[in-house]
Amino acid sequence: MSEYQYYEFRAIDRPLDSEQMDELGDLSSRAEVTPTSFTNTYSYGDFRGDPSKLMDRYFDAFVYVANWGTHRLMFRIPWSFVDVDTFETYCDGEVVSLTVGKNHVVLEFSSDDESDDEWSAGESWMPSLVSIRDELMRGDLRALYIGWLASRGWDEEEDDDEREPPVPPGLAKPSAALRALIDFLRVDEDLLEAAAAGSTGEAVAAPSRAETARWVETLPAADKDAYLVRFLANEGDVVLRAELSKRFREATAPKGKCHARADGRRTVAELLAARDALAEEKSLKASERAAKEQARRDREQAEARTRQLDQLARRESAAWREVEQLIVTKKPKDYDRAVALLVDLHDLAVRSGRAEEAANRIRELRERHANKPSLIKRFDGRKLGK
Repeated sequence: MSEYQYYEFRAIDRPLDSEQMDELGDLSSRAEVTPTSFTNTYSYGDFRGDPSKLMDRYFDAFVYVANWGTHRLMFRIPWSFVDVDTFETYCDGEVVSLTVGKNHVVLEFSSDDESDDEWSAGESWMPSLVSIRDELMRGDLRALYIGWLASRGWDEEEDDDEREPPVPPGLAKPSAALRALIDFLRVDEDLLEAAAAGSTGEAVAAPSRAETARWVETLPAADKDAYLVRFLANEGDVVLRAELSKRFREATAPKGKCHARADGRRTVAELLAARDALAEEKSLKASERAAKEQARRDREQAEARTRQLDQLARRESAAWREVEQLIVTKKPKDYDRAVALLVDLHDLAVRSGRAEEAANRIRELRERHANKPSLIKRFDGRKLGK
């Protein structure tokens, strides 16, 4: 296949209605359209729709993969779940960008790497990445920092004096979805590990049902009644959820603590230097491990060889006769066995200080069977009798 493009959109907060599905169907006759998704794969041609406009109107998540190295990921998030100023702190306008709409924002991650020959099909990415939206909506900013980091550490000139945005807690322990994002954006693993050294505390976790129940019990009855009336009046369950989630976070946030560390922010140059030092340390440790492993293998091979020669020593005379018997058969496999046995007999003689004696016997064998070119070729291959 000379070309591959994969588009997948997801409707999460509410399903598409029949009119919306018809509108989407008009964009592509080959697309698979369901109340919660719009999916299409192209091996030639291109999609006629604009993903940004579709996200603004219909969908909450979007994944795009092309075999020439382009990856795109978008999330539409209701305003009430987002602190726009905080989000923009992590946006560079290239790898991570934020578009502010009337009732929501659209966050986009992108990655281009034309040198990446090992591309993967797009179908697996949405299931792996979609839960990042929930993480962002509950105040977990690790995906934003990972996106910012993805634009750093390449061959282009860097603004060495630029300082990193606040490092969110829990960066050293990414969720499965964040691990997928790291792969999707092709983040330098050493750079990520170096950056995670500046992360303290635990990541923002989803509240348990018991925690939520305890908080709900503290709400004034009038507030509970008002929320229920608004829900029944169909004001929008997403809006109500956002309001309640924000109120819950504000009420239960640890006092005197922030969700992202703002102090001690490092420059890009410092991060890259820390990455290089970490990579060098890993390389050194890997070399040490490899050397130890090679020494272990060499020791085991030497011990095995010693045992083999010890066994041969107990039947040395018989082994010389066996060589003669194998050569007489004139069979290629027996020639191989005879030569292998001669190598062992030579090594045994060297070990016991009788190298010259073994060399003379092998030369005599070679001269006596010089009319057997196949055998002599095998002697030459093991440098026997020269």
